[in-house]
Amino acid sequence: MKITSIETTVLSIPYTNGGPPTAFVGGSAWTSLQMLLVRVDTDAGISGWGEPFGHNACHALKATIDTMIAPLCIGRGADQIGELMAALQHSLHLFGRSGLVPYGLSAIDIALWDIAGKQAGLPLYRLLGGAGRTHVPAYASLLRYGDPHLVARNVADALDRGYRAIKLHEIAEPNVRSGREAAGADVALMLDTNCPWTPAQARTMSEHLAQYDLEWLEEPLFPPEDFAALADLRAQAPMKIAAGENASWVGEFKRMFDAGAVDIAQPSVTKVGGVSETRKVLALAEAHNVAVVPHCAYFGPGFLATLHITATLPSETVFERLYMDLEASPYGQATDAVDGLISVPQGPGLGHDPDPRVIERYRTHQAAPVIAS
Repeated sequence: MKITSIETTVLSIPYTNGGPPTAFVGGSAWTSLQMLLVRVDTDAGISGWGEPFGHNACHALKATIDTMIAPLCIGRGADQIGELMAALQHSLHLFGRSGLVPYGLSAIDIALWDIAGKQAGLPLYRLLGGAGRTHVPAYASLLRYGDPHLVARNVADALDRGYRAIKLHEIAEPNVRSGREAAGADVALMLDTNCPWTPAQARTMSEHLAQYDLEWLEEPLFPPEDFAALADLRAQAPMKIAAGENASWVGEFKRMFDAGAVDIAQPSVTKVGGVSETRKVLALAEAHNVAVVPHCAYFGPGFLATLHITATLPSETVFERLYMDLEASPYGQATDAVDGLISVPQGPGLGHDPDPRVIERYRTHQAAPVIAS
């Protein structure tokens, strides 16, 4: 089964998030959610869908896939995932082991696993094996509001929608306090700070934040790859330390685990190399007795791939659901949590293909697909 074409499409979908536009991502504010859909077609008539981590980098990622990655895939075996991904990593290593290239490779890998599931007639989580849960508990991953009143309002709203675990993205203690007060003592509360602090600042803040009974403190340090400093913080912090969404291959997780830097690893399937590399991270985490809670800040094929992976984990864990309401979702209600649970799709592969009506309405740029000559 050979790859015959690869098509990339950028979508820009308006959303509401209970606050002002998110202003700290990619150099400009989020006024809509951008995602890059990647479709891989084969000569067997089976197509798969993938997604890189994109947001404000979607157009740069589209160019990366169209001009660098897709031409190397045409004519290769879609059912030889490991062989192809290893060859692509080797061929493109000159352009970096982090950033656009591994993000683009992640999208291709996800699409190939979608194809594999469709060819086998199995949902991806069944193909992967493991626990095989049909529902996973979700946590509401709030955006950063920078306002204690907005934090409290959105925490209360999330609770009203059935969530029983909530993650904040705040860096000021009054906002965290407001979140805990709104949540009450019985709701799991996590904090993702997105790499703002020096080691000294992080130690001080972790002490101040201890009173809010956080399940974990996520990515407190810059740079995030300073695993020695993160390990020092972990040894002193009064809560668990989580990190990993910025790692782009399993080798970074090995350095992280060898340093003793984290209690919780958070691989992002759209950054780390797709399903294939995430499986390597899971095996490595198990060997190092590190818990895994995958990162998921997207709503396309990466969302579904993460959902399937989470369903296979040995211990039940919470699934990250970015707390925003899209004007339209490529998967309809399949990305919604109901009473704090998200259903794992039962169709073959990822379980759903994106709605072509949503693609047509929200696409922002379309070039000719890369096809076999």
